[in-house]
Amino acid sequence: MNSSQYPIARKSGLVIQEMPDEVLVYDLNNNKAHCLNQTAATIWKACDGNTSVSEISRICGDAGNEDLVWLAIDQLSENDLLEKSMLADFRGQSRRDVIKKIGLASVVAVPIIASLVAPKNALAAQSCGCVNNNQCITGPNAGACSSTTCNSSGICAP
Repeated sequence: MNSSQYPIARKSGLVIQEMPDEVLVYDLNNNKAHCLNQTAATIWKACDGNTSVSEISRICGDAGNEDLVWLAIDQLSENDLLEKSMLADFRGQSRRDVIKKIGLASVVAVPIIASLVAPKNALAAQSCGCVNNNQCITGPNAGACSSTTCNSSGICAP
């Protein structure tokens, strides 16, 4: 693959919340939450299908380079945040080598996407939290939890 590619950020099936220094993305299709740091978010927003990798690199500013953009695209693709998967063009280098090279040559933050799997809606709605034993027996937790005793941590548990 070469730098004339035009990545497209996926927008459907996502809940997107922009914060001052990051973008939070919740994927409704697989219940995954992603936190894109400022660098990854800038690159993801630039993936409009009309902007090439080399143009995205220029958007990142003076310190931006194509390796930085390819690293972000690699992570975005891996986390299913692009319309179509793309293989990063690291020109024979490993991802680790690219990260080292970017880190040493730049003051720009390396693009990072932190992800975690969120509980399914049905599981998220159930709570075994309590204040007293009565909530474990007859309250909203009745039937949802395996115990009738509210422990010292505020959980219906043995």
